[in-house]
Amino acid sequence: MTATDTGQRVTSPLAHLDQATLDKLAEEFDAIHDEVYGDLGDRDRRYIKTVIATQRQLAALGRIVLLNSRSRGAWVAGTACLGMAKILENMEIGHNVMHGQWDWMNDPYIHSSVWDWDTASTAEAWKHSHNYIHHTFTNIRGLDKDLGYEIMRIDPNQKWHPVYLLQPFYNVLLTAFFEWGVALHDLDLEAIRRGEKPMSELVKDLKGIAGKMRRQVVKDYLGWPAISAGAFLLSQAATGGAIRQPSTSRIGNVIRRRAGRRGRAAAAAKFADQVLPGAESTFVRTLAANFTANIIRNVWAHAIIFCGHFPDQTYTFSKEEVENETRGGWYVRQLVGAANIEGSPLFHVISGNLGYQVEHHLYPDMPSTRYAEVAPKVKDICERYGLPYNTGPFGQQWAQVHRTIARLALPGGKPRPKPGAYHRPPHSRGEQQGPSEAARFRGRLPADHPNAGPEHESGGVQVSPPPR
Repeated sequence: MTATDTGQRVTSPLAHLDQATLDKLAEEFDAIHDEVYGDLGDRDRRYIKTVIATQRQLAALGRIVLLNSRSRGAWVAGTACLGMAKILENMEIGHNVMHGQWDWMNDPYIHSSVWDWDTASTAEAWKHSHNYIHHTFTNIRGLDKDLGYEIMRIDPNQKWHPVYLLQPFYNVLLTAFFEWGVALHDLDLEAIRRGEKPMSELVKDLKGIAGKMRRQVVKDYLGWPAISAGAFLLSQAATGGAIRQPSTSRIGNVIRRRAGRRGRAAAAAKFADQVLPGAESTFVRTLAANFTANIIRNVWAHAIIFCGHFPDQTYTFSKEEVENETRGGWYVRQLVGAANIEGSPLFHVISGNLGYQVEHHLYPDMPSTRYAEVAPKVKDICERYGLPYNTGPFGQQWAQVHRTIARLALPGGKPRPKPGAYHRPPHSRGEQQGPSEAARFRGRLPADHPNAGPEHESGGVQVSPPPR
């Protein structure tokens, strides 16, 4: 049993594991990783290239359809295509490429050292705050800055402050504008307040965010709306003005208000009324579609990430509990500090395969498409060593997360009940048992395999578990 900061007592999954057992666990988890890395090849390469091609085709289709954004059907279809393209780019491509999952291909374009994504965070800042800090110190209170993102109390062991009373409300804002919240989080505001981060680094980070903001504003809120407006003008000219449009122009109305209704002002306003109403409407509706697509991506990313980290099943740890942590202890902390989300194959693709959040935390550099393959092996280890395997339907995980955010906005609170050791469903218990596939593979692979373990060399910022 381990005492918590609030006086509650929770049984740690590490409590029944001695060091010899943890060492065996580490060997088995390492073996799963090494087996996958020894098998990577053409089918994996085809997968990521197919996903990237599909994402780009969806984005292009959405942009083309939104050239006719004055049509309600075209607006809905174009926004849906663009929203899905942004989700794929953020979740299954950007997040995973920058984790180094595809560095083994040595592709000059699909590599963690060169990839950037269509979101507010700079690649450099995100790889440090997420790849290194979060994945190394997962769920260690006071070290893992993703534990509530430094603005929310999501564990009863976190000290309550009156500012948390507002967290249900600013969580709604965070949901809609998640990319900007993550970008600010990557600045490491706590280190700035403590004076641990020099102003030169802060200025550098702010310039990077400003550059990403400028690119998104120019692309989504100026460039593509202007292209749509231009397409309307060309279509109107080609049809001799046959396309219906509003009777007055916004620009014409501004001219009349400011310069009156006589002389050149009146002529300019009349010309604007004849030429611009449809183009203006197309510009505004395309801008609204792009804004909506960004919100769709943000809401989805927020839901998947929060459901993988903050439902009731996950454990948090004090700094004292992980002192002198060995590799096996690190693996167990990754195992129980995350939770899976059950869903269809399509769900897992558009979630970046973060429905397998447990496997992702065990192997953050493993190609995401392999998580479904290794999940049964992870479950086998959990069953044999008496460890929980956290998983649940999307609706359940989402409801638990938001219940926690609402409850812990108030003082007090206690840890929710945790799951016991994993057991296979009854219908599969008759299957013949023997040494795990991972354990068998371990004997066939040299211990100094060059790609061994989730800390293998890559172009991105690396996770840093204890050595073998």
